[in-house]
Order: sequence, then C-alpha cells, then structure tokens
Amino acid sequence: MRVLVLGGDGYLGWPTALHLSDCGHDVAVVDNYARRKYDEELGSQSLVPIEDLDTRVAAWKEVSGKEIPAYIGDLLDADFLYQVVREYAPDAIIHFAEQRAAPYSMIDREHAVYTQHNNVIGNLNVMYAIAEINPEIHLVKLGTMGEYGTPNIDIEEGWIEIEHNGRQDRVLYPKKPGSFYHLTKVHDSHNIEFGCRIWGMRATDLNQGVVYGQQTDQTARDPRLATRFDYDAVFGTVLNRFIIQAALGQPLTVYGKGGQTRGMLDIRDTVECLRLAVENPAERGEFRVFNQMTESFSVKQVAELVAETYPGSVEIDYLENPRWELEEHYYNVKHTGLVDLGLKPHLLSDTLLESLFPIVEQNKHRVNLENLMPKVKWASAKNS
Repeated sequence: MRVLVLGGDGYLGWPTALHLSDCGHDVAVVDNYARRKYDEELGSQSLVPIEDLDTRVAAWKEVSGKEIPAYIGDLLDADFLYQVVREYAPDAIIHFAEQRAAPYSMIDREHAVYTQHNNVIGNLNVMYAIAEINPEIHLVKLGTMGEYGTPNIDIEEGWIEIEHNGRQDRVLYPKKPGSFYHLTKVHDSHNIEFGCRIWGMRATDLNQGVVYGQQTDQTARDPRLATRFDYDAVFGTVLNRFIIQAALGQPLTVYGKGGQTRGMLDIRDTVECLRLAVENPAERGEFRVFNQMTESFSVKQVAELVAETYPGSVEIDYLENPRWELEEHYYNVKHTGLVDLGLKPHLLSDTLLESLFPIVEQNKHRVNLENLMPKVKWASAKNS
C-alpha cells in the first residue's frame, strides 16, 4: 500500500512513517518544518537530539534498504499539495500536519488565529485534494480525545444514539473542547464527516489520547532515527515533565487538584494503531471514529506512579492551575475499535522503567529549567 504521511518530520509522524515502511508499505512524507520553528520561537528544544529530515531519511535507507521520499511544502499551498497527491498517488493519507499544542493556541490572538487557520484550512485542502484527484484515497486523520472535553456521561466512540421526544437518531458525539487548538480538531471532524456524507470520502478519525514514550522498534535501530522528546510547558506532556523533574531532584508540579483524567497510550501503540487503521480502511462514505487510548489516569495518579517507580526520593507540589478545566470529573471512555482490530497495548508502568527513565537520565543535561514552568494562562487573552 502507498501511504503519504503529512507532518512526517514530527514527533509521531516520523516514527509512524518508519513503522509502516518496516511493515512493507511504500511511504512518503510531507512537512514544512513548522514544528522546528516553534522551538526557535519558544527558546526550547527536544530533550533527545534529533537530526534533520534529510539525515533521517538517509539513515533509514542505510539501516533498512528502504526509501522514504520527502516533499517539503505547506498544506496551505493547495497547488503544492495537489501536485504531491497526483505525483505520489497514495492509497492512504495520514494527516499529522497540524499545530498540536493547546497552550500554544492560547498564548494570544495571533497564536489562536494561526492555529485555527493552519489546522482547519490545511485540512480542508487535504479533503479537496482527495475529493478532486482520487476519492478512493483513505484519509486517516489524527484528532484528540480533548475534542470531547469531560462530559458527565460515558464517552462513546465518535457517535451516540439519542432519543428525544420519542424519536431516535445516531449523531456525532457532542464536543466540548478546552482550547482553541482542540476546537480546530472539532472543526476538522465535522468537516471530514461532511465530506464523507456529500462526496463519499472514506475517513478514519483517530481521537488520540496523550502519547508518551520516545522509542519504537524502528527508531531504536540508529540514533539518527530518534524522534522528539518534548518536555516544556507548551509542547511537552505532563508525564515527560514529571520524569524530568524526578531525574533532576525537582518536585513534580501538579496543576490544581490533579483530578484531571486523560486517556493515554505508548508511542509504540500509536504507530501500531496507524498501521491497523491503514490496513483496514473505512468504506466509501464512512466516517469512522476510533478512540485511540489504552489506559486512563488522573494527573495526580501519573505523578504518584512516577514517584513510586523512580529509583530515588520524589516530592509532589500542587500549583495554581493555569488552564481552564474541571479538576475533578467523571471520565469513562469507550475504546474497543482498535482492540478489535488486534491492538495489544503496552502499559505505562512498564514503559517508565524500560525506556523513559533511562532516556531522561542520559539527556538531563539538556534541560532548560525555565521551560518546565507554565507561562500561558487560559483566563488571560494576552500572555506575556
């Protein structure tokens, strides 16, 4: 199968491309290096050094004998995108190529507008490229569990059966996102469902939980194949921050009460979920939704797990929450679709000991302590 990975230089796009290539698929990547530019803007960097895309591609050919063509350009440039789709003629397009950080979208008006424009318009261009060039292409779109928010009812897998005034219908599950970034993912989902309904597109929307981990079977084969490890308060995940704080002898900084609960999954499970989605495509006209997560934890539980498993003394501090979110809430997510296709999950407790603690210990000299502390406050329309 021919697969085009949009955002193929990113944290998840790059290891996904390697995983699919290793599984025998023909893979090409598209990127505009925006994620690297965010680092320059924020004065941050990946904890683990990463190579440029040309070096990565060459290294993969060296260790595997397989080529991954790279197209450099922006999805907002429709002419560029159409040319790539025509030239590469993919059977499936995996769309990672969006600004992915909620805090980044909440910095100020400029960053909110950029995030909405980049994500929503770029996705629309992808939809039109598929609809106009080859409607048989299967679009696999990376969404987020954050689209749902934290409703006081079970979170279904994309769709929900409702009864109102004696009548029944099947509708998209109501969304209540918590940032301008998460809102873009909701807009994407609605736009893609509309495209499936009116054009007969085939699409899989992967509502992904918080991804942790830095190594896959493929990236571990050569240091030049490493993917990112983000820890800063804008792009980093809470788990990465906690592990680094533990390694540096710093208190783990929990926002608010720590009752915020999220779905989570290992990066190795992420790339496998993408393979399962690609190899088992949606039908024409089908908008298929998978909740891509394997376990759920509260922030407090994550902090306690890190403290319990780290081989040293660890303290936990509770900070004023810079975000606008419920700090204690009900959270029960249905996530059977990918398991039914054959996903065999890794567990967080095992991954912490096997890979995450050693990776952080090896690279902790690269940490900028200032980047660990939150500076973006949701309640302010303008952050310094």
